[in-house]
Amino acid sequence: MNTLADTIDKALWPVDLASRPAVVRFACAIARVVYAVVRELLSGQLTLRAMGLVYTTLLSAVPLLAFSFSLIKVFGVHNTLKPRLYVLLEPLGPKGVEITDWVIRTVDNLEGGVLGAVSLAFFIYTAIEMVQKIEECFNYVWQVTRPRSLARRVSEYVSVLLIGPVVIAAALGLIASISNDAFVQQVLAVEPFGTTIVLAGKVLPYVLVIAVFALLYKLLPNAAVRFGAALTGGVVAGIMWTGIGALFAAMLSLSVVRNAIYGTFAVAISALIWLYVSWLILLVGAQIAFFVQNPTFLRLGRQRPRLSNELRERMALNIMFLIGVAFRNGSMRCTIESIARDTKIPGLTLGPMISVLEAAGLISASEGEGLLPGREMSRITLAEILAAVRSGGDTGSLVPPTWSAPVNALAERLHTTIEDLTAGITLSAFLDQAETPPHSAPDGTL
Repeated sequence: MNTLADTIDKALWPVDLASRPAVVRFACAIARVVYAVVRELLSGQLTLRAMGLVYTTLLSAVPLLAFSFSLIKVFGVHNTLKPRLYVLLEPLGPKGVEITDWVIRTVDNLEGGVLGAVSLAFFIYTAIEMVQKIEECFNYVWQVTRPRSLARRVSEYVSVLLIGPVVIAAALGLIASISNDAFVQQVLAVEPFGTTIVLAGKVLPYVLVIAVFALLYKLLPNAAVRFGAALTGGVVAGIMWTGIGALFAAMLSLSVVRNAIYGTFAVAISALIWLYVSWLILLVGAQIAFFVQNPTFLRLGRQRPRLSNELRERMALNIMFLIGVAFRNGSMRCTIESIARDTKIPGLTLGPMISVLEAAGLISASEGEGLLPGREMSRITLAEILAAVRSGGDTGSLVPPTWSAPVNALAERLHTTIEDLTAGITLSAFLDQAETPPHSAPDGTL
């Protein structure tokens, strides 16, 4: 008896799809993405991480805004940024204006020197922590198992916190100067240019939302995200955020039962729900960007294939080989992404294997997240590489087993044979053999 998953799988991945019309193929591609996103939502991880980001936002939003306002005050456009904050909580209706005013008053108090040095350091820490939590959620979506190094994270987070407000200030200042320009005012008086510019001004906030989403998808994950995938996720997330925001505002304006049940807490409850919905939309957009760039995961999802011992050994040797080639060629840089691209093996599958080799001291990670040999390649033998893979696994909790004598003897002979075959070959010699043309090898070996 076929399950629902099997039925959906056959419907979305038919054997003869290539022979069908382009419209059918396009509709099938959209349906696959929708199915994959719904599958991820039903797994519960995206919703759980969205709730975690709501908690982080409650701690970090005010210090983050205070830090940003203190920077852009230098440019004299901090008053121009305040109206933009009302848009964020616009779905809450009139109460959203009250919440925004309270946040701005709190920010002004923080800027006025109310905090001491210790409190200021704590608030800066919470602002950085918020950026880190968003990166961790994006890394989960992109199935990245290795986060950025601590030094790189600190430098990039500080850069975002410093440069981001400056860029916003410059953009707002440019928009304000253009809108007040005499020539622009004259153009506004001429039709149809005036109507077109007014409509463009109304569309601009939504374009900025899409641009912010796309930049987050492009820059925050510790992965090489293509601009097209990031833009696709940004467009979908921006449209969802705008549409759901309007729907949410309409629902709140008509909700009398909510006010009767929660009373004065109704606004706080609504704000928390809107924060949760906003973060969930952001993560859904990131998931769409991931599927656009990695369509093979539309069907696979997060299922990790159960690797055979032979495949694990070949994978370990291939990883070490590619790292060695990149190390010899100084112009190349070996990362999990490059190995996944060369071997056609997902990074989620490569991650645990790379961790095993790193724990064995065979590879190490550089500051730029590149992978390097753990020591001189002339001191790394193929036997060590295979031993690291063969001995990997969680066997520490097992009672030492008692093997039958014939089985134990055969296993020892197999182990000895593999060691004899590979012990004398180092990674450096293996690379030398690979660089030698096959016909030049005197004994016909590689």
